[in-house]
Amino acid sequence: MIPIVSIVGKSKVGKTTFMEKLIAELRSRGFRVAVIKHSAHDFEIDHPGKDTYRHAQAGAEAIAIASPHKVALVKSLEKEPSIQVMLDMIGPEYDIILTEGYKRGPFPKVEIYRKGISDRLVSREDDLIAIVTDNSFSIDKPHFDLEDASGVADLIEKRFLLARKSYERAL
Repeated sequence: MIPIVSIVGKSKVGKTTFMEKLIAELRSRGFRVAVIKHSAHDFEIDHPGKDTYRHAQAGAEAIAIASPHKVALVKSLEKEPSIQVMLDMIGPEYDIILTEGYKRGPFPKVEIYRKGISDRLVSREDDLIAIVTDNSFSIDKPHFDLEDASGVADLIEKRFLLARKSYERAL
């Protein structure tokens, strides 16, 4: 199974900025990284005037676009897809999947916390593997500075990626 780690925290604490650094760090170590971004709001990836936008405006409920190097699917849904549906869509060819959001999801979490934006952690202590913060908490979990993507990558690599490689070699 592909390890999944959720990057969580309140809105505007810097989750995306930290994830950019973390993804780049994991990639520099040779790992293949996939991301699932959870949004509580609706979103659009089509732009007025583009063919796919025009198809949607004409009534298409699913639009796929493919090129030699990318594929995208925009599909109207009656309810939010489960995380399992999202994982199935991503496929098995990655070393790790990072999620941004899914703070109530079942995966181990790295919480981003910034003073002045939040007054408490959003995660239960048992769900956390680390805290990335400009503060200190009396929680027995590793604490990392807001810029320390390398330290978090070390933790993820040791805890999830090296263990997976050892397991795969044993098979």
